Amino acid sequence: MKQTLARLVDSALDRSVVLGYTAVGSDVRRRLPTWPADPAPGSMTGRRVVVTGATSGIGEAMARSFLDLGATVHLLGRNADKVAAYARELRQAVPNADVVEEVCDVSDLDAVRAWCTDLVGRVDALHGLVHNAGVMPPERTESPQGHELSLACHVLGPHLMTTLLRDQLLAGPASVVWMSSGGMYGASLHAQDADDVEFRRGEYDGVQAYARTKRMQVVMADAWAEQLRGTGVLVESMHPGWATTPGVTESLPRFDRLTRRVKRTPADGADTAVWLVATRPPSQPGHFWHDRRQRPTTFGWQRAEDPALRARLLAYVAEATGAASLA
Repeated sequence: MKQTLARLVDSALDRSVVLGYTAVGSDVRRRLPTWPADPAPGSMTGRRVVVTGATSGIGEAMARSFLDLGATVHLLGRNADKVAAYARELRQAVPNADVVEEVCDVSDLDAVRAWCTDLVGRVDALHGLVHNAGVMPPERTESPQGHELSLACHVLGPHLMTTLLRDQLLAGPASVVWMSSGGMYGASLHAQDADDVEFRRGEYDGVQAYARTKRMQVVMADAWAEQLRGTGVLVESMHPGWATTPGVTESLPRFDRLTRRVKRTPADGADTAVWLVATRPPSQPGHFWHDRRQRPTTFGWQRAEDPALRARLLAYVAEATGAASLA
């Protein structure tokens, strides 16, 4: 009876959005008997994790949490000075911290190829890869290869990175986590053609571009999970709720002001990603998580993803990155 009631409370929080995505939601859920146990102290000793977008907000918190569990953490960011500064901070704060500084712009496919080639020469196995790097440009901006920047950073770069590091992920075996957003519920899958994927049609909106690509991340993670099923590599996507981060403050100042008193800390936002990598729970198709539980990828009034649109997205991503298709 208690378990059933706890699940009803959890589901009600999720559907309410305002309560479920804030610090209120995570605080209530932690008190429920259905809340999964924390990773054991030292449970990631001897394991190696790459965190992209590791120099601010949720990425910073995630890196610290992995270090506290004993992992070797590869801090990946596009700004070498920021990477070095945070690495110094972590080494001072965490005794015997094993931190590796990595510099790569995830939205630049050539940079991703070069960095992956370098890492493969240095590392035999990975136990975690978290695709956390994110952008929200106010105007339509293109990557060095001519792709819309949100698409390049959130979808193309992570897909190429996962492809090029496949052998290292298999050797772990690893958990791969795509940091999506609850905002993806407000976007349908845009994949009618190349112009649709690249947001070339209509008036560009940075927030909507962000939401579109976060929806795409959920599709990509599910496709990767199916591609790697049975290999030991687990692939999931998740959303962190409404967390306090520099990106939200800068890109969504009004939203930031309205939700400031109830927003989650970066560590709270990072919690599920860390938990997924550290504990490796079983995951079912959809593979979308929030607050240590799988969630539906659509709300009740939304249709399931169109298989044809899904196939078009996977084909376009494969063509744009030069990687094998997951379709």
